[in-house]
Amino acid sequence: MVSVLLIATLFATTAVPLAGAKEFVQPTYEFSTNYYDAYGEPDLYASVLGDTEFERGETAQVRVILSNRGVLYGFKAKTNVDTENGDHAKSLQELEYESLRTTAFGLKAEMVSTTDYIEVDPTTSIQTLDSLYPGVLPEDPMSFTITISDNAPAGVYMLLLPVDYEFQSQVEMTDGSTVRLGLPDLDHTKFYKTRNTTLQIPVIIEPAARFVVSDVEGNLTSGQSGIINVTYTNVGEVEATDAFARIVVMKPLSSDRSVVNLGNIAPGEGKTASFSLAAEISALEKDYGIDSEIKYRDEDGDLQFSDNIIVEVPLKSRDAGISITTLALVGIVLVAAYMGFNTIRRKDDKK
Repeated sequence: MVSVLLIATLFATTAVPLAGAKEFVQPTYEFSTNYYDAYGEPDLYASVLGDTEFERGETAQVRVILSNRGVLYGFKAKTNVDTENGDHAKSLQELEYESLRTTAFGLKAEMVSTTDYIEVDPTTSIQTLDSLYPGVLPEDPMSFTITISDNAPAGVYMLLLPVDYEFQSQVEMTDGSTVRLGLPDLDHTKFYKTRNTTLQIPVIIEPAARFVVSDVEGNLTSGQSGIINVTYTNVGEVEATDAFARIVVMKPLSSDRSVVNLGNIAPGEGKTASFSLAAEISALEKDYGIDSEIKYRDEDGDLQFSDNIIVEVPLKSRDAGISITTLALVGIVLVAAYMGFNTIRRKDDKK
């Protein structure tokens, strides 16, 4: 048994590249003889190339390398043969073919997200490999595109990678009878089984400060200046130090001070920035969306900038009030003039 295993191991290291996946419908058992049963199957693992840490809002490539650690555990003789006849040579040849039992063929891997915070691009979610030999890594990694939500909490997420494949479950030697099937050169037949396994791919979302506008106080009137108080709350996981809030205004609004110092903002804490804004007389009455951002230093002391944060500022127009007053005065003047004109005309008629 030991000598048989040594011979099969030698075949596995020298003859594996010569074999390929199934290319035609295999003949049935009646056309072949089974000399040995082999034990062992493909054993698949996945590893990620590069960093597995990502930021919120990031679209990135996850490059995965599949590896096969399948091992042949041994063989069991099924048919006794005489060492002096041709069957012995066939049995040794079968050992060579049986060494491919741990090779995976026709692999299909599909990356699946188990959370709404991570989306897998459907155009890249399915990847395939023709074959995967034990101890031989693919030339190119599988590349999947993922997008991290802006609202994803920090932590470790597991993406699932179900992999379907086939492996050679049995090899039997033919005795030349396959010539009746139009396969005169076929000296062995192979039978396959399907397997599936689910691998896990870790994705780490880094903890960071993250800001939202939690309150806006004050309003503007066209043609006037006013103070708008904006409260920024850190809804992230780490403290933002030496933070500054900056707004970017465009016509019909303007500001003489667009940057306000907020100091340190701990997770869950809110700080209020007061901005002095002015509105042109022609500004329409509506809510104006003002772009803003927070500049701060993270826990490593590195300078960071938040995503764009919209501040909704209500503006009222004074044109409407002036117009009503003006119309009222004009109406009164016209009525008075009309009444005076009629009075004078009646006096003239009496004369």
